[in-house]
Amino acid sequence: MSDRDYYEILGVEKSASAADIKKAYRRLAMKYHPDRNGGDKEAEAKFKEIGEAYDVLGDEQKRAAYDRFGKAGVNPGAAGGAGGFGGFGGFGQGGFADMGDLGDIFSEFFGGGAARHQSGPRAMKGTDLRYDMEITLEQAAKGHTTEIRVPVWEKCDTCDGTGSRSKAKPEPCPHCRGTGTIHVQQGFFAVKQTCPHCNGAGQKVKDPCPACDGTGHKKVMKTLEVKIPAGINNGQRIRLAGKGQPGVNGGPAGDLYVEISIKPHDIFQRDGDDLHVELPISFVTAALGGDVDVPVLEGETRITIPEGTQTGKILRLRGKGMKGLRSGYMGDLYIHVTVETPVNLSEKQKQLLREFDNSVQKHAEKHSPKHQSFMDRMKNLFS
Repeated sequence: MSDRDYYEILGVEKSASAADIKKAYRRLAMKYHPDRNGGDKEAEAKFKEIGEAYDVLGDEQKRAAYDRFGKAGVNPGAAGGAGGFGGFGGFGQGGFADMGDLGDIFSEFFGGGAARHQSGPRAMKGTDLRYDMEITLEQAAKGHTTEIRVPVWEKCDTCDGTGSRSKAKPEPCPHCRGTGTIHVQQGFFAVKQTCPHCNGAGQKVKDPCPACDGTGHKKVMKTLEVKIPAGINNGQRIRLAGKGQPGVNGGPAGDLYVEISIKPHDIFQRDGDDLHVELPISFVTAALGGDVDVPVLEGETRITIPEGTQTGKILRLRGKGMKGLRSGYMGDLYIHVTVETPVNLSEKQKQLLREFDNSVQKHAEKHSPKHQSFMDRMKNLFS
């Protein structure tokens, strides 16, 4: 047993709660774990000392005896138990199947208990790749088929994908016997690590192919067809299955995701499946009404402006928006009317407008109802 005070070893006060003791133990155990310290004997000794201290202070009855009688009150044999892996914070009761807090730390190092029991190298899917594509609103509306040039990994034709200059199949790694992992003794227990000789592949190529450096794959530029469906929106992705990085140890290839961005349009603004457009009209057309041409995705169409139309009025054309990507239904086109004030008038035009205004003002409540209502409210405000 260590000669140092157990509370001092864990860096906690004697009044520390059980949760504080557990937290201190986990922090120190991870810091001094042999697997993180590359065979450092001093770190290994501290790790044992930390485990010994927590074995006592982490147990309510043992802690009570230690507080009352010191180390003389702790049974040195109690830490070992019947499991044969004693002295490391609950390690002795059930071996690797029931390691308590130290087991949690093992999970953090090795990614969970199930992974530690694997035999042989894991087949892993290749990395996914991304390609950014910019298209026009018209292409998004109608759908679009195009081609892209991307770097892809293909089987090396020099070695037929074997990775070997002689095209011989890779042999099992003699260090891990083809499992991809080795067991390393760390103090009183063994841990499983990725084999450093084959990098976890479980096999080695004796005479690497110079064209692919023994990987069995080469990067080449390839032309791929991309079909963009009608109605696709900004930020959506198209998946090209199996066009990403090649898999590892026989795993499937990753995917290539084409991420779509839509160029800003000079006329239309998109809102889901609907389109919006601002339509300026003359004040004469607004007053008298009339037929005007408005833009749509297919070109132009003619609409009727109602008599007495005001700025801000919204006209709706059904089915003139975008096709819904999932619904298949067409969105609508919303026309926002703006009445344009004439500029650069001649003196004659100004005089005609003054005469027109005088004639209108004589019956303001009839010709300008909004203005008359506003004036009435203003009078009431100051009366």
